[in-house]
This record gives sequence, C-alpha cells and structure tokens, in this order.
Amino acid sequence: MHKRGKEWIGALLWSSAGLLVAACGDAGPAAPAPRRPLYFDVKGLLTRQVEQLDQRHAAVTKRVSLRGGAVETVRVPAVKWADELQILFQADINKAALRGAYSLDSVALPGGALRRTYTRRPGQPNAPVALLSVVQQGAVPQEVSATIEQDNPLFSAQKQLRFQLQNGQLSSYEVQGTQKLVLFDTLRYSAAGQVQ
Repeated sequence: MHKRGKEWIGALLWSSAGLLVAACGDAGPAAPAPRRPLYFDVKGLLTRQVEQLDQRHAAVTKRVSLRGGAVETVRVPAVKWADELQILFQADINKAALRGAYSLDSVALPGGALRRTYTRRPGQPNAPVALLSVVQQGAVPQEVSATIEQDNPLFSAQKQLRFQLQNGQLSSYEVQGTQKLVLFDTLRYSAAGQVQ
C-alpha cells in the first residue's frame, strides 16, 4: 500500500472517530463516580485486549479497500494497539447519557452460545450506535458487532464494526462504512485486520 494511501485511511478513520466523539462529548460538570455498566462493557473488553496485545507484541495483517477499489494487504509487525483499535471503541454504549437508550433481546444459539442484541430506542438522537450484538459462550465473548450511524446537515456516515475473539483473545476485526459530506460523492471503505 502506498504511504499516501495509508495516511489517507488513517486520517479518514481518525476524522470519523473525532467527529463522532465531538458529537457525543459531555460538556457538563464532572460526572459522579462510575457506575457498574448497564449494557455490555465494550470499552472494558477492548481495553483488556489492548493490554494483552501490547504485552505479547502481536502483529497484524491488514486489508484495506477504498471506493470499491482493489484490496491492498500489508503486514504490520509493530502495532500501537490503542490507536489501531480506536474505531472499535465507538461501539461503547455505556456512557451516562445513554442509560435507558437501548432495549435488550437475548436468543440462545445452537451449541449453548447466547446472542444479546441491544437496539437503540426511538427518539435517541445522542446515541450513534443503532445496534450492538454480542455472542457469548458463558461469560466469554466470541463476537461483537455494531452498526453506528451519524447524520447531521453537513455529514452522514454509517459503519459496520465487527470483531471476533478466540479463547478470550482478539483474533480479527473489520470495519465497513460509507461517508457523505455535503457537495461531495459518497466514500465507501473497508478495513480488516487478522491478529498474529
């Protein structure tokens, strides 16, 4: 992959994350002591994964495609995992402002796994995660997926995030999305990583 292309993808993902964070920021006074998470703790899970990946100096093979173009593959031996997985943290629905914003549905799957689906309730404009789905075997998560939507007069975006774990460790992750700025064409992109 050309250096310029990598920089562009990084800027795209970072700018998207930045817009989402800016849209959801809490400008109020300091929050009280943190409560026990009401919903599945995506942030806690990913924070633990970052620590594990850093400790074992895990590498990643990444596949990236822009505008439906050819998929480019690159192996990254030294990864800053907190930066690499930053976009997945956008699936966190445990912010104080989102308490009560989601309904929960649980379904037993073949083999004893359980799928919990958190769906955004109507009339929740400050909740960018439209849907969060978690598959667990007992207390161990196996797959987490989310649909994230953002829409305002200047910018609209939708992302599908998914990451999988094996034996409690992150094994793969992917992001597919579209972005549309006023007066510009829609940008489609996809990025995926296989942890090594």
